[in-house]
Amino acid sequence: MSEIPAEQKKMPYNIREKQNKEAVYRKKINSKLADKLEKGVYKLVVSKRNYRNPDYSAKELAKDLSTNTRYLSAVINDRFGMNFSSLLNRYRVRDALKLLAEKRYSKLNVADISVMVGFANRQSFYAAFYRLVGMTPRVYKMRKLMEAKKESENETE
Repeated sequence: MSEIPAEQKKMPYNIREKQNKEAVYRKKINSKLADKLEKGVYKLVVSKRNYRNPDYSAKELAKDLSTNTRYLSAVINDRFGMNFSSLLNRYRVRDALKLLAEKRYSKLNVADISVMVGFANRQSFYAAFYRLVGMTPRVYKMRKLMEAKKESENETE
């Protein structure tokens, strides 16, 4: 039986390879404005944890930063190396990794965790998590629970 070529293999959760696009307008943004927007993005998205709001949009962030979505998008792409959705999902998954590994949240199911970190639905959570971590949230949680169990067994010996 012959192996399926890599370009024809179906990725789980409809994950596609990232295609880099070169947009000329990204390079034309004033560097001082780009610095200001980058700091604003970090402050509002990361420090204030607005990524936990499933309805938080690039349009809302642009309004908060008194700019337009095109400039905002260009700065996020240039300075963070990803688009707005990927940026939010990266921080959401980062939070989920912590929560899934914590013993006090072990009774919560994966769907509950996905809501806590800001995903609007389970499917988008699984897709983003798999893309960034390489395994499903459920598998990750089970591994962390097994590791914690082994550690506690070793401590009692």
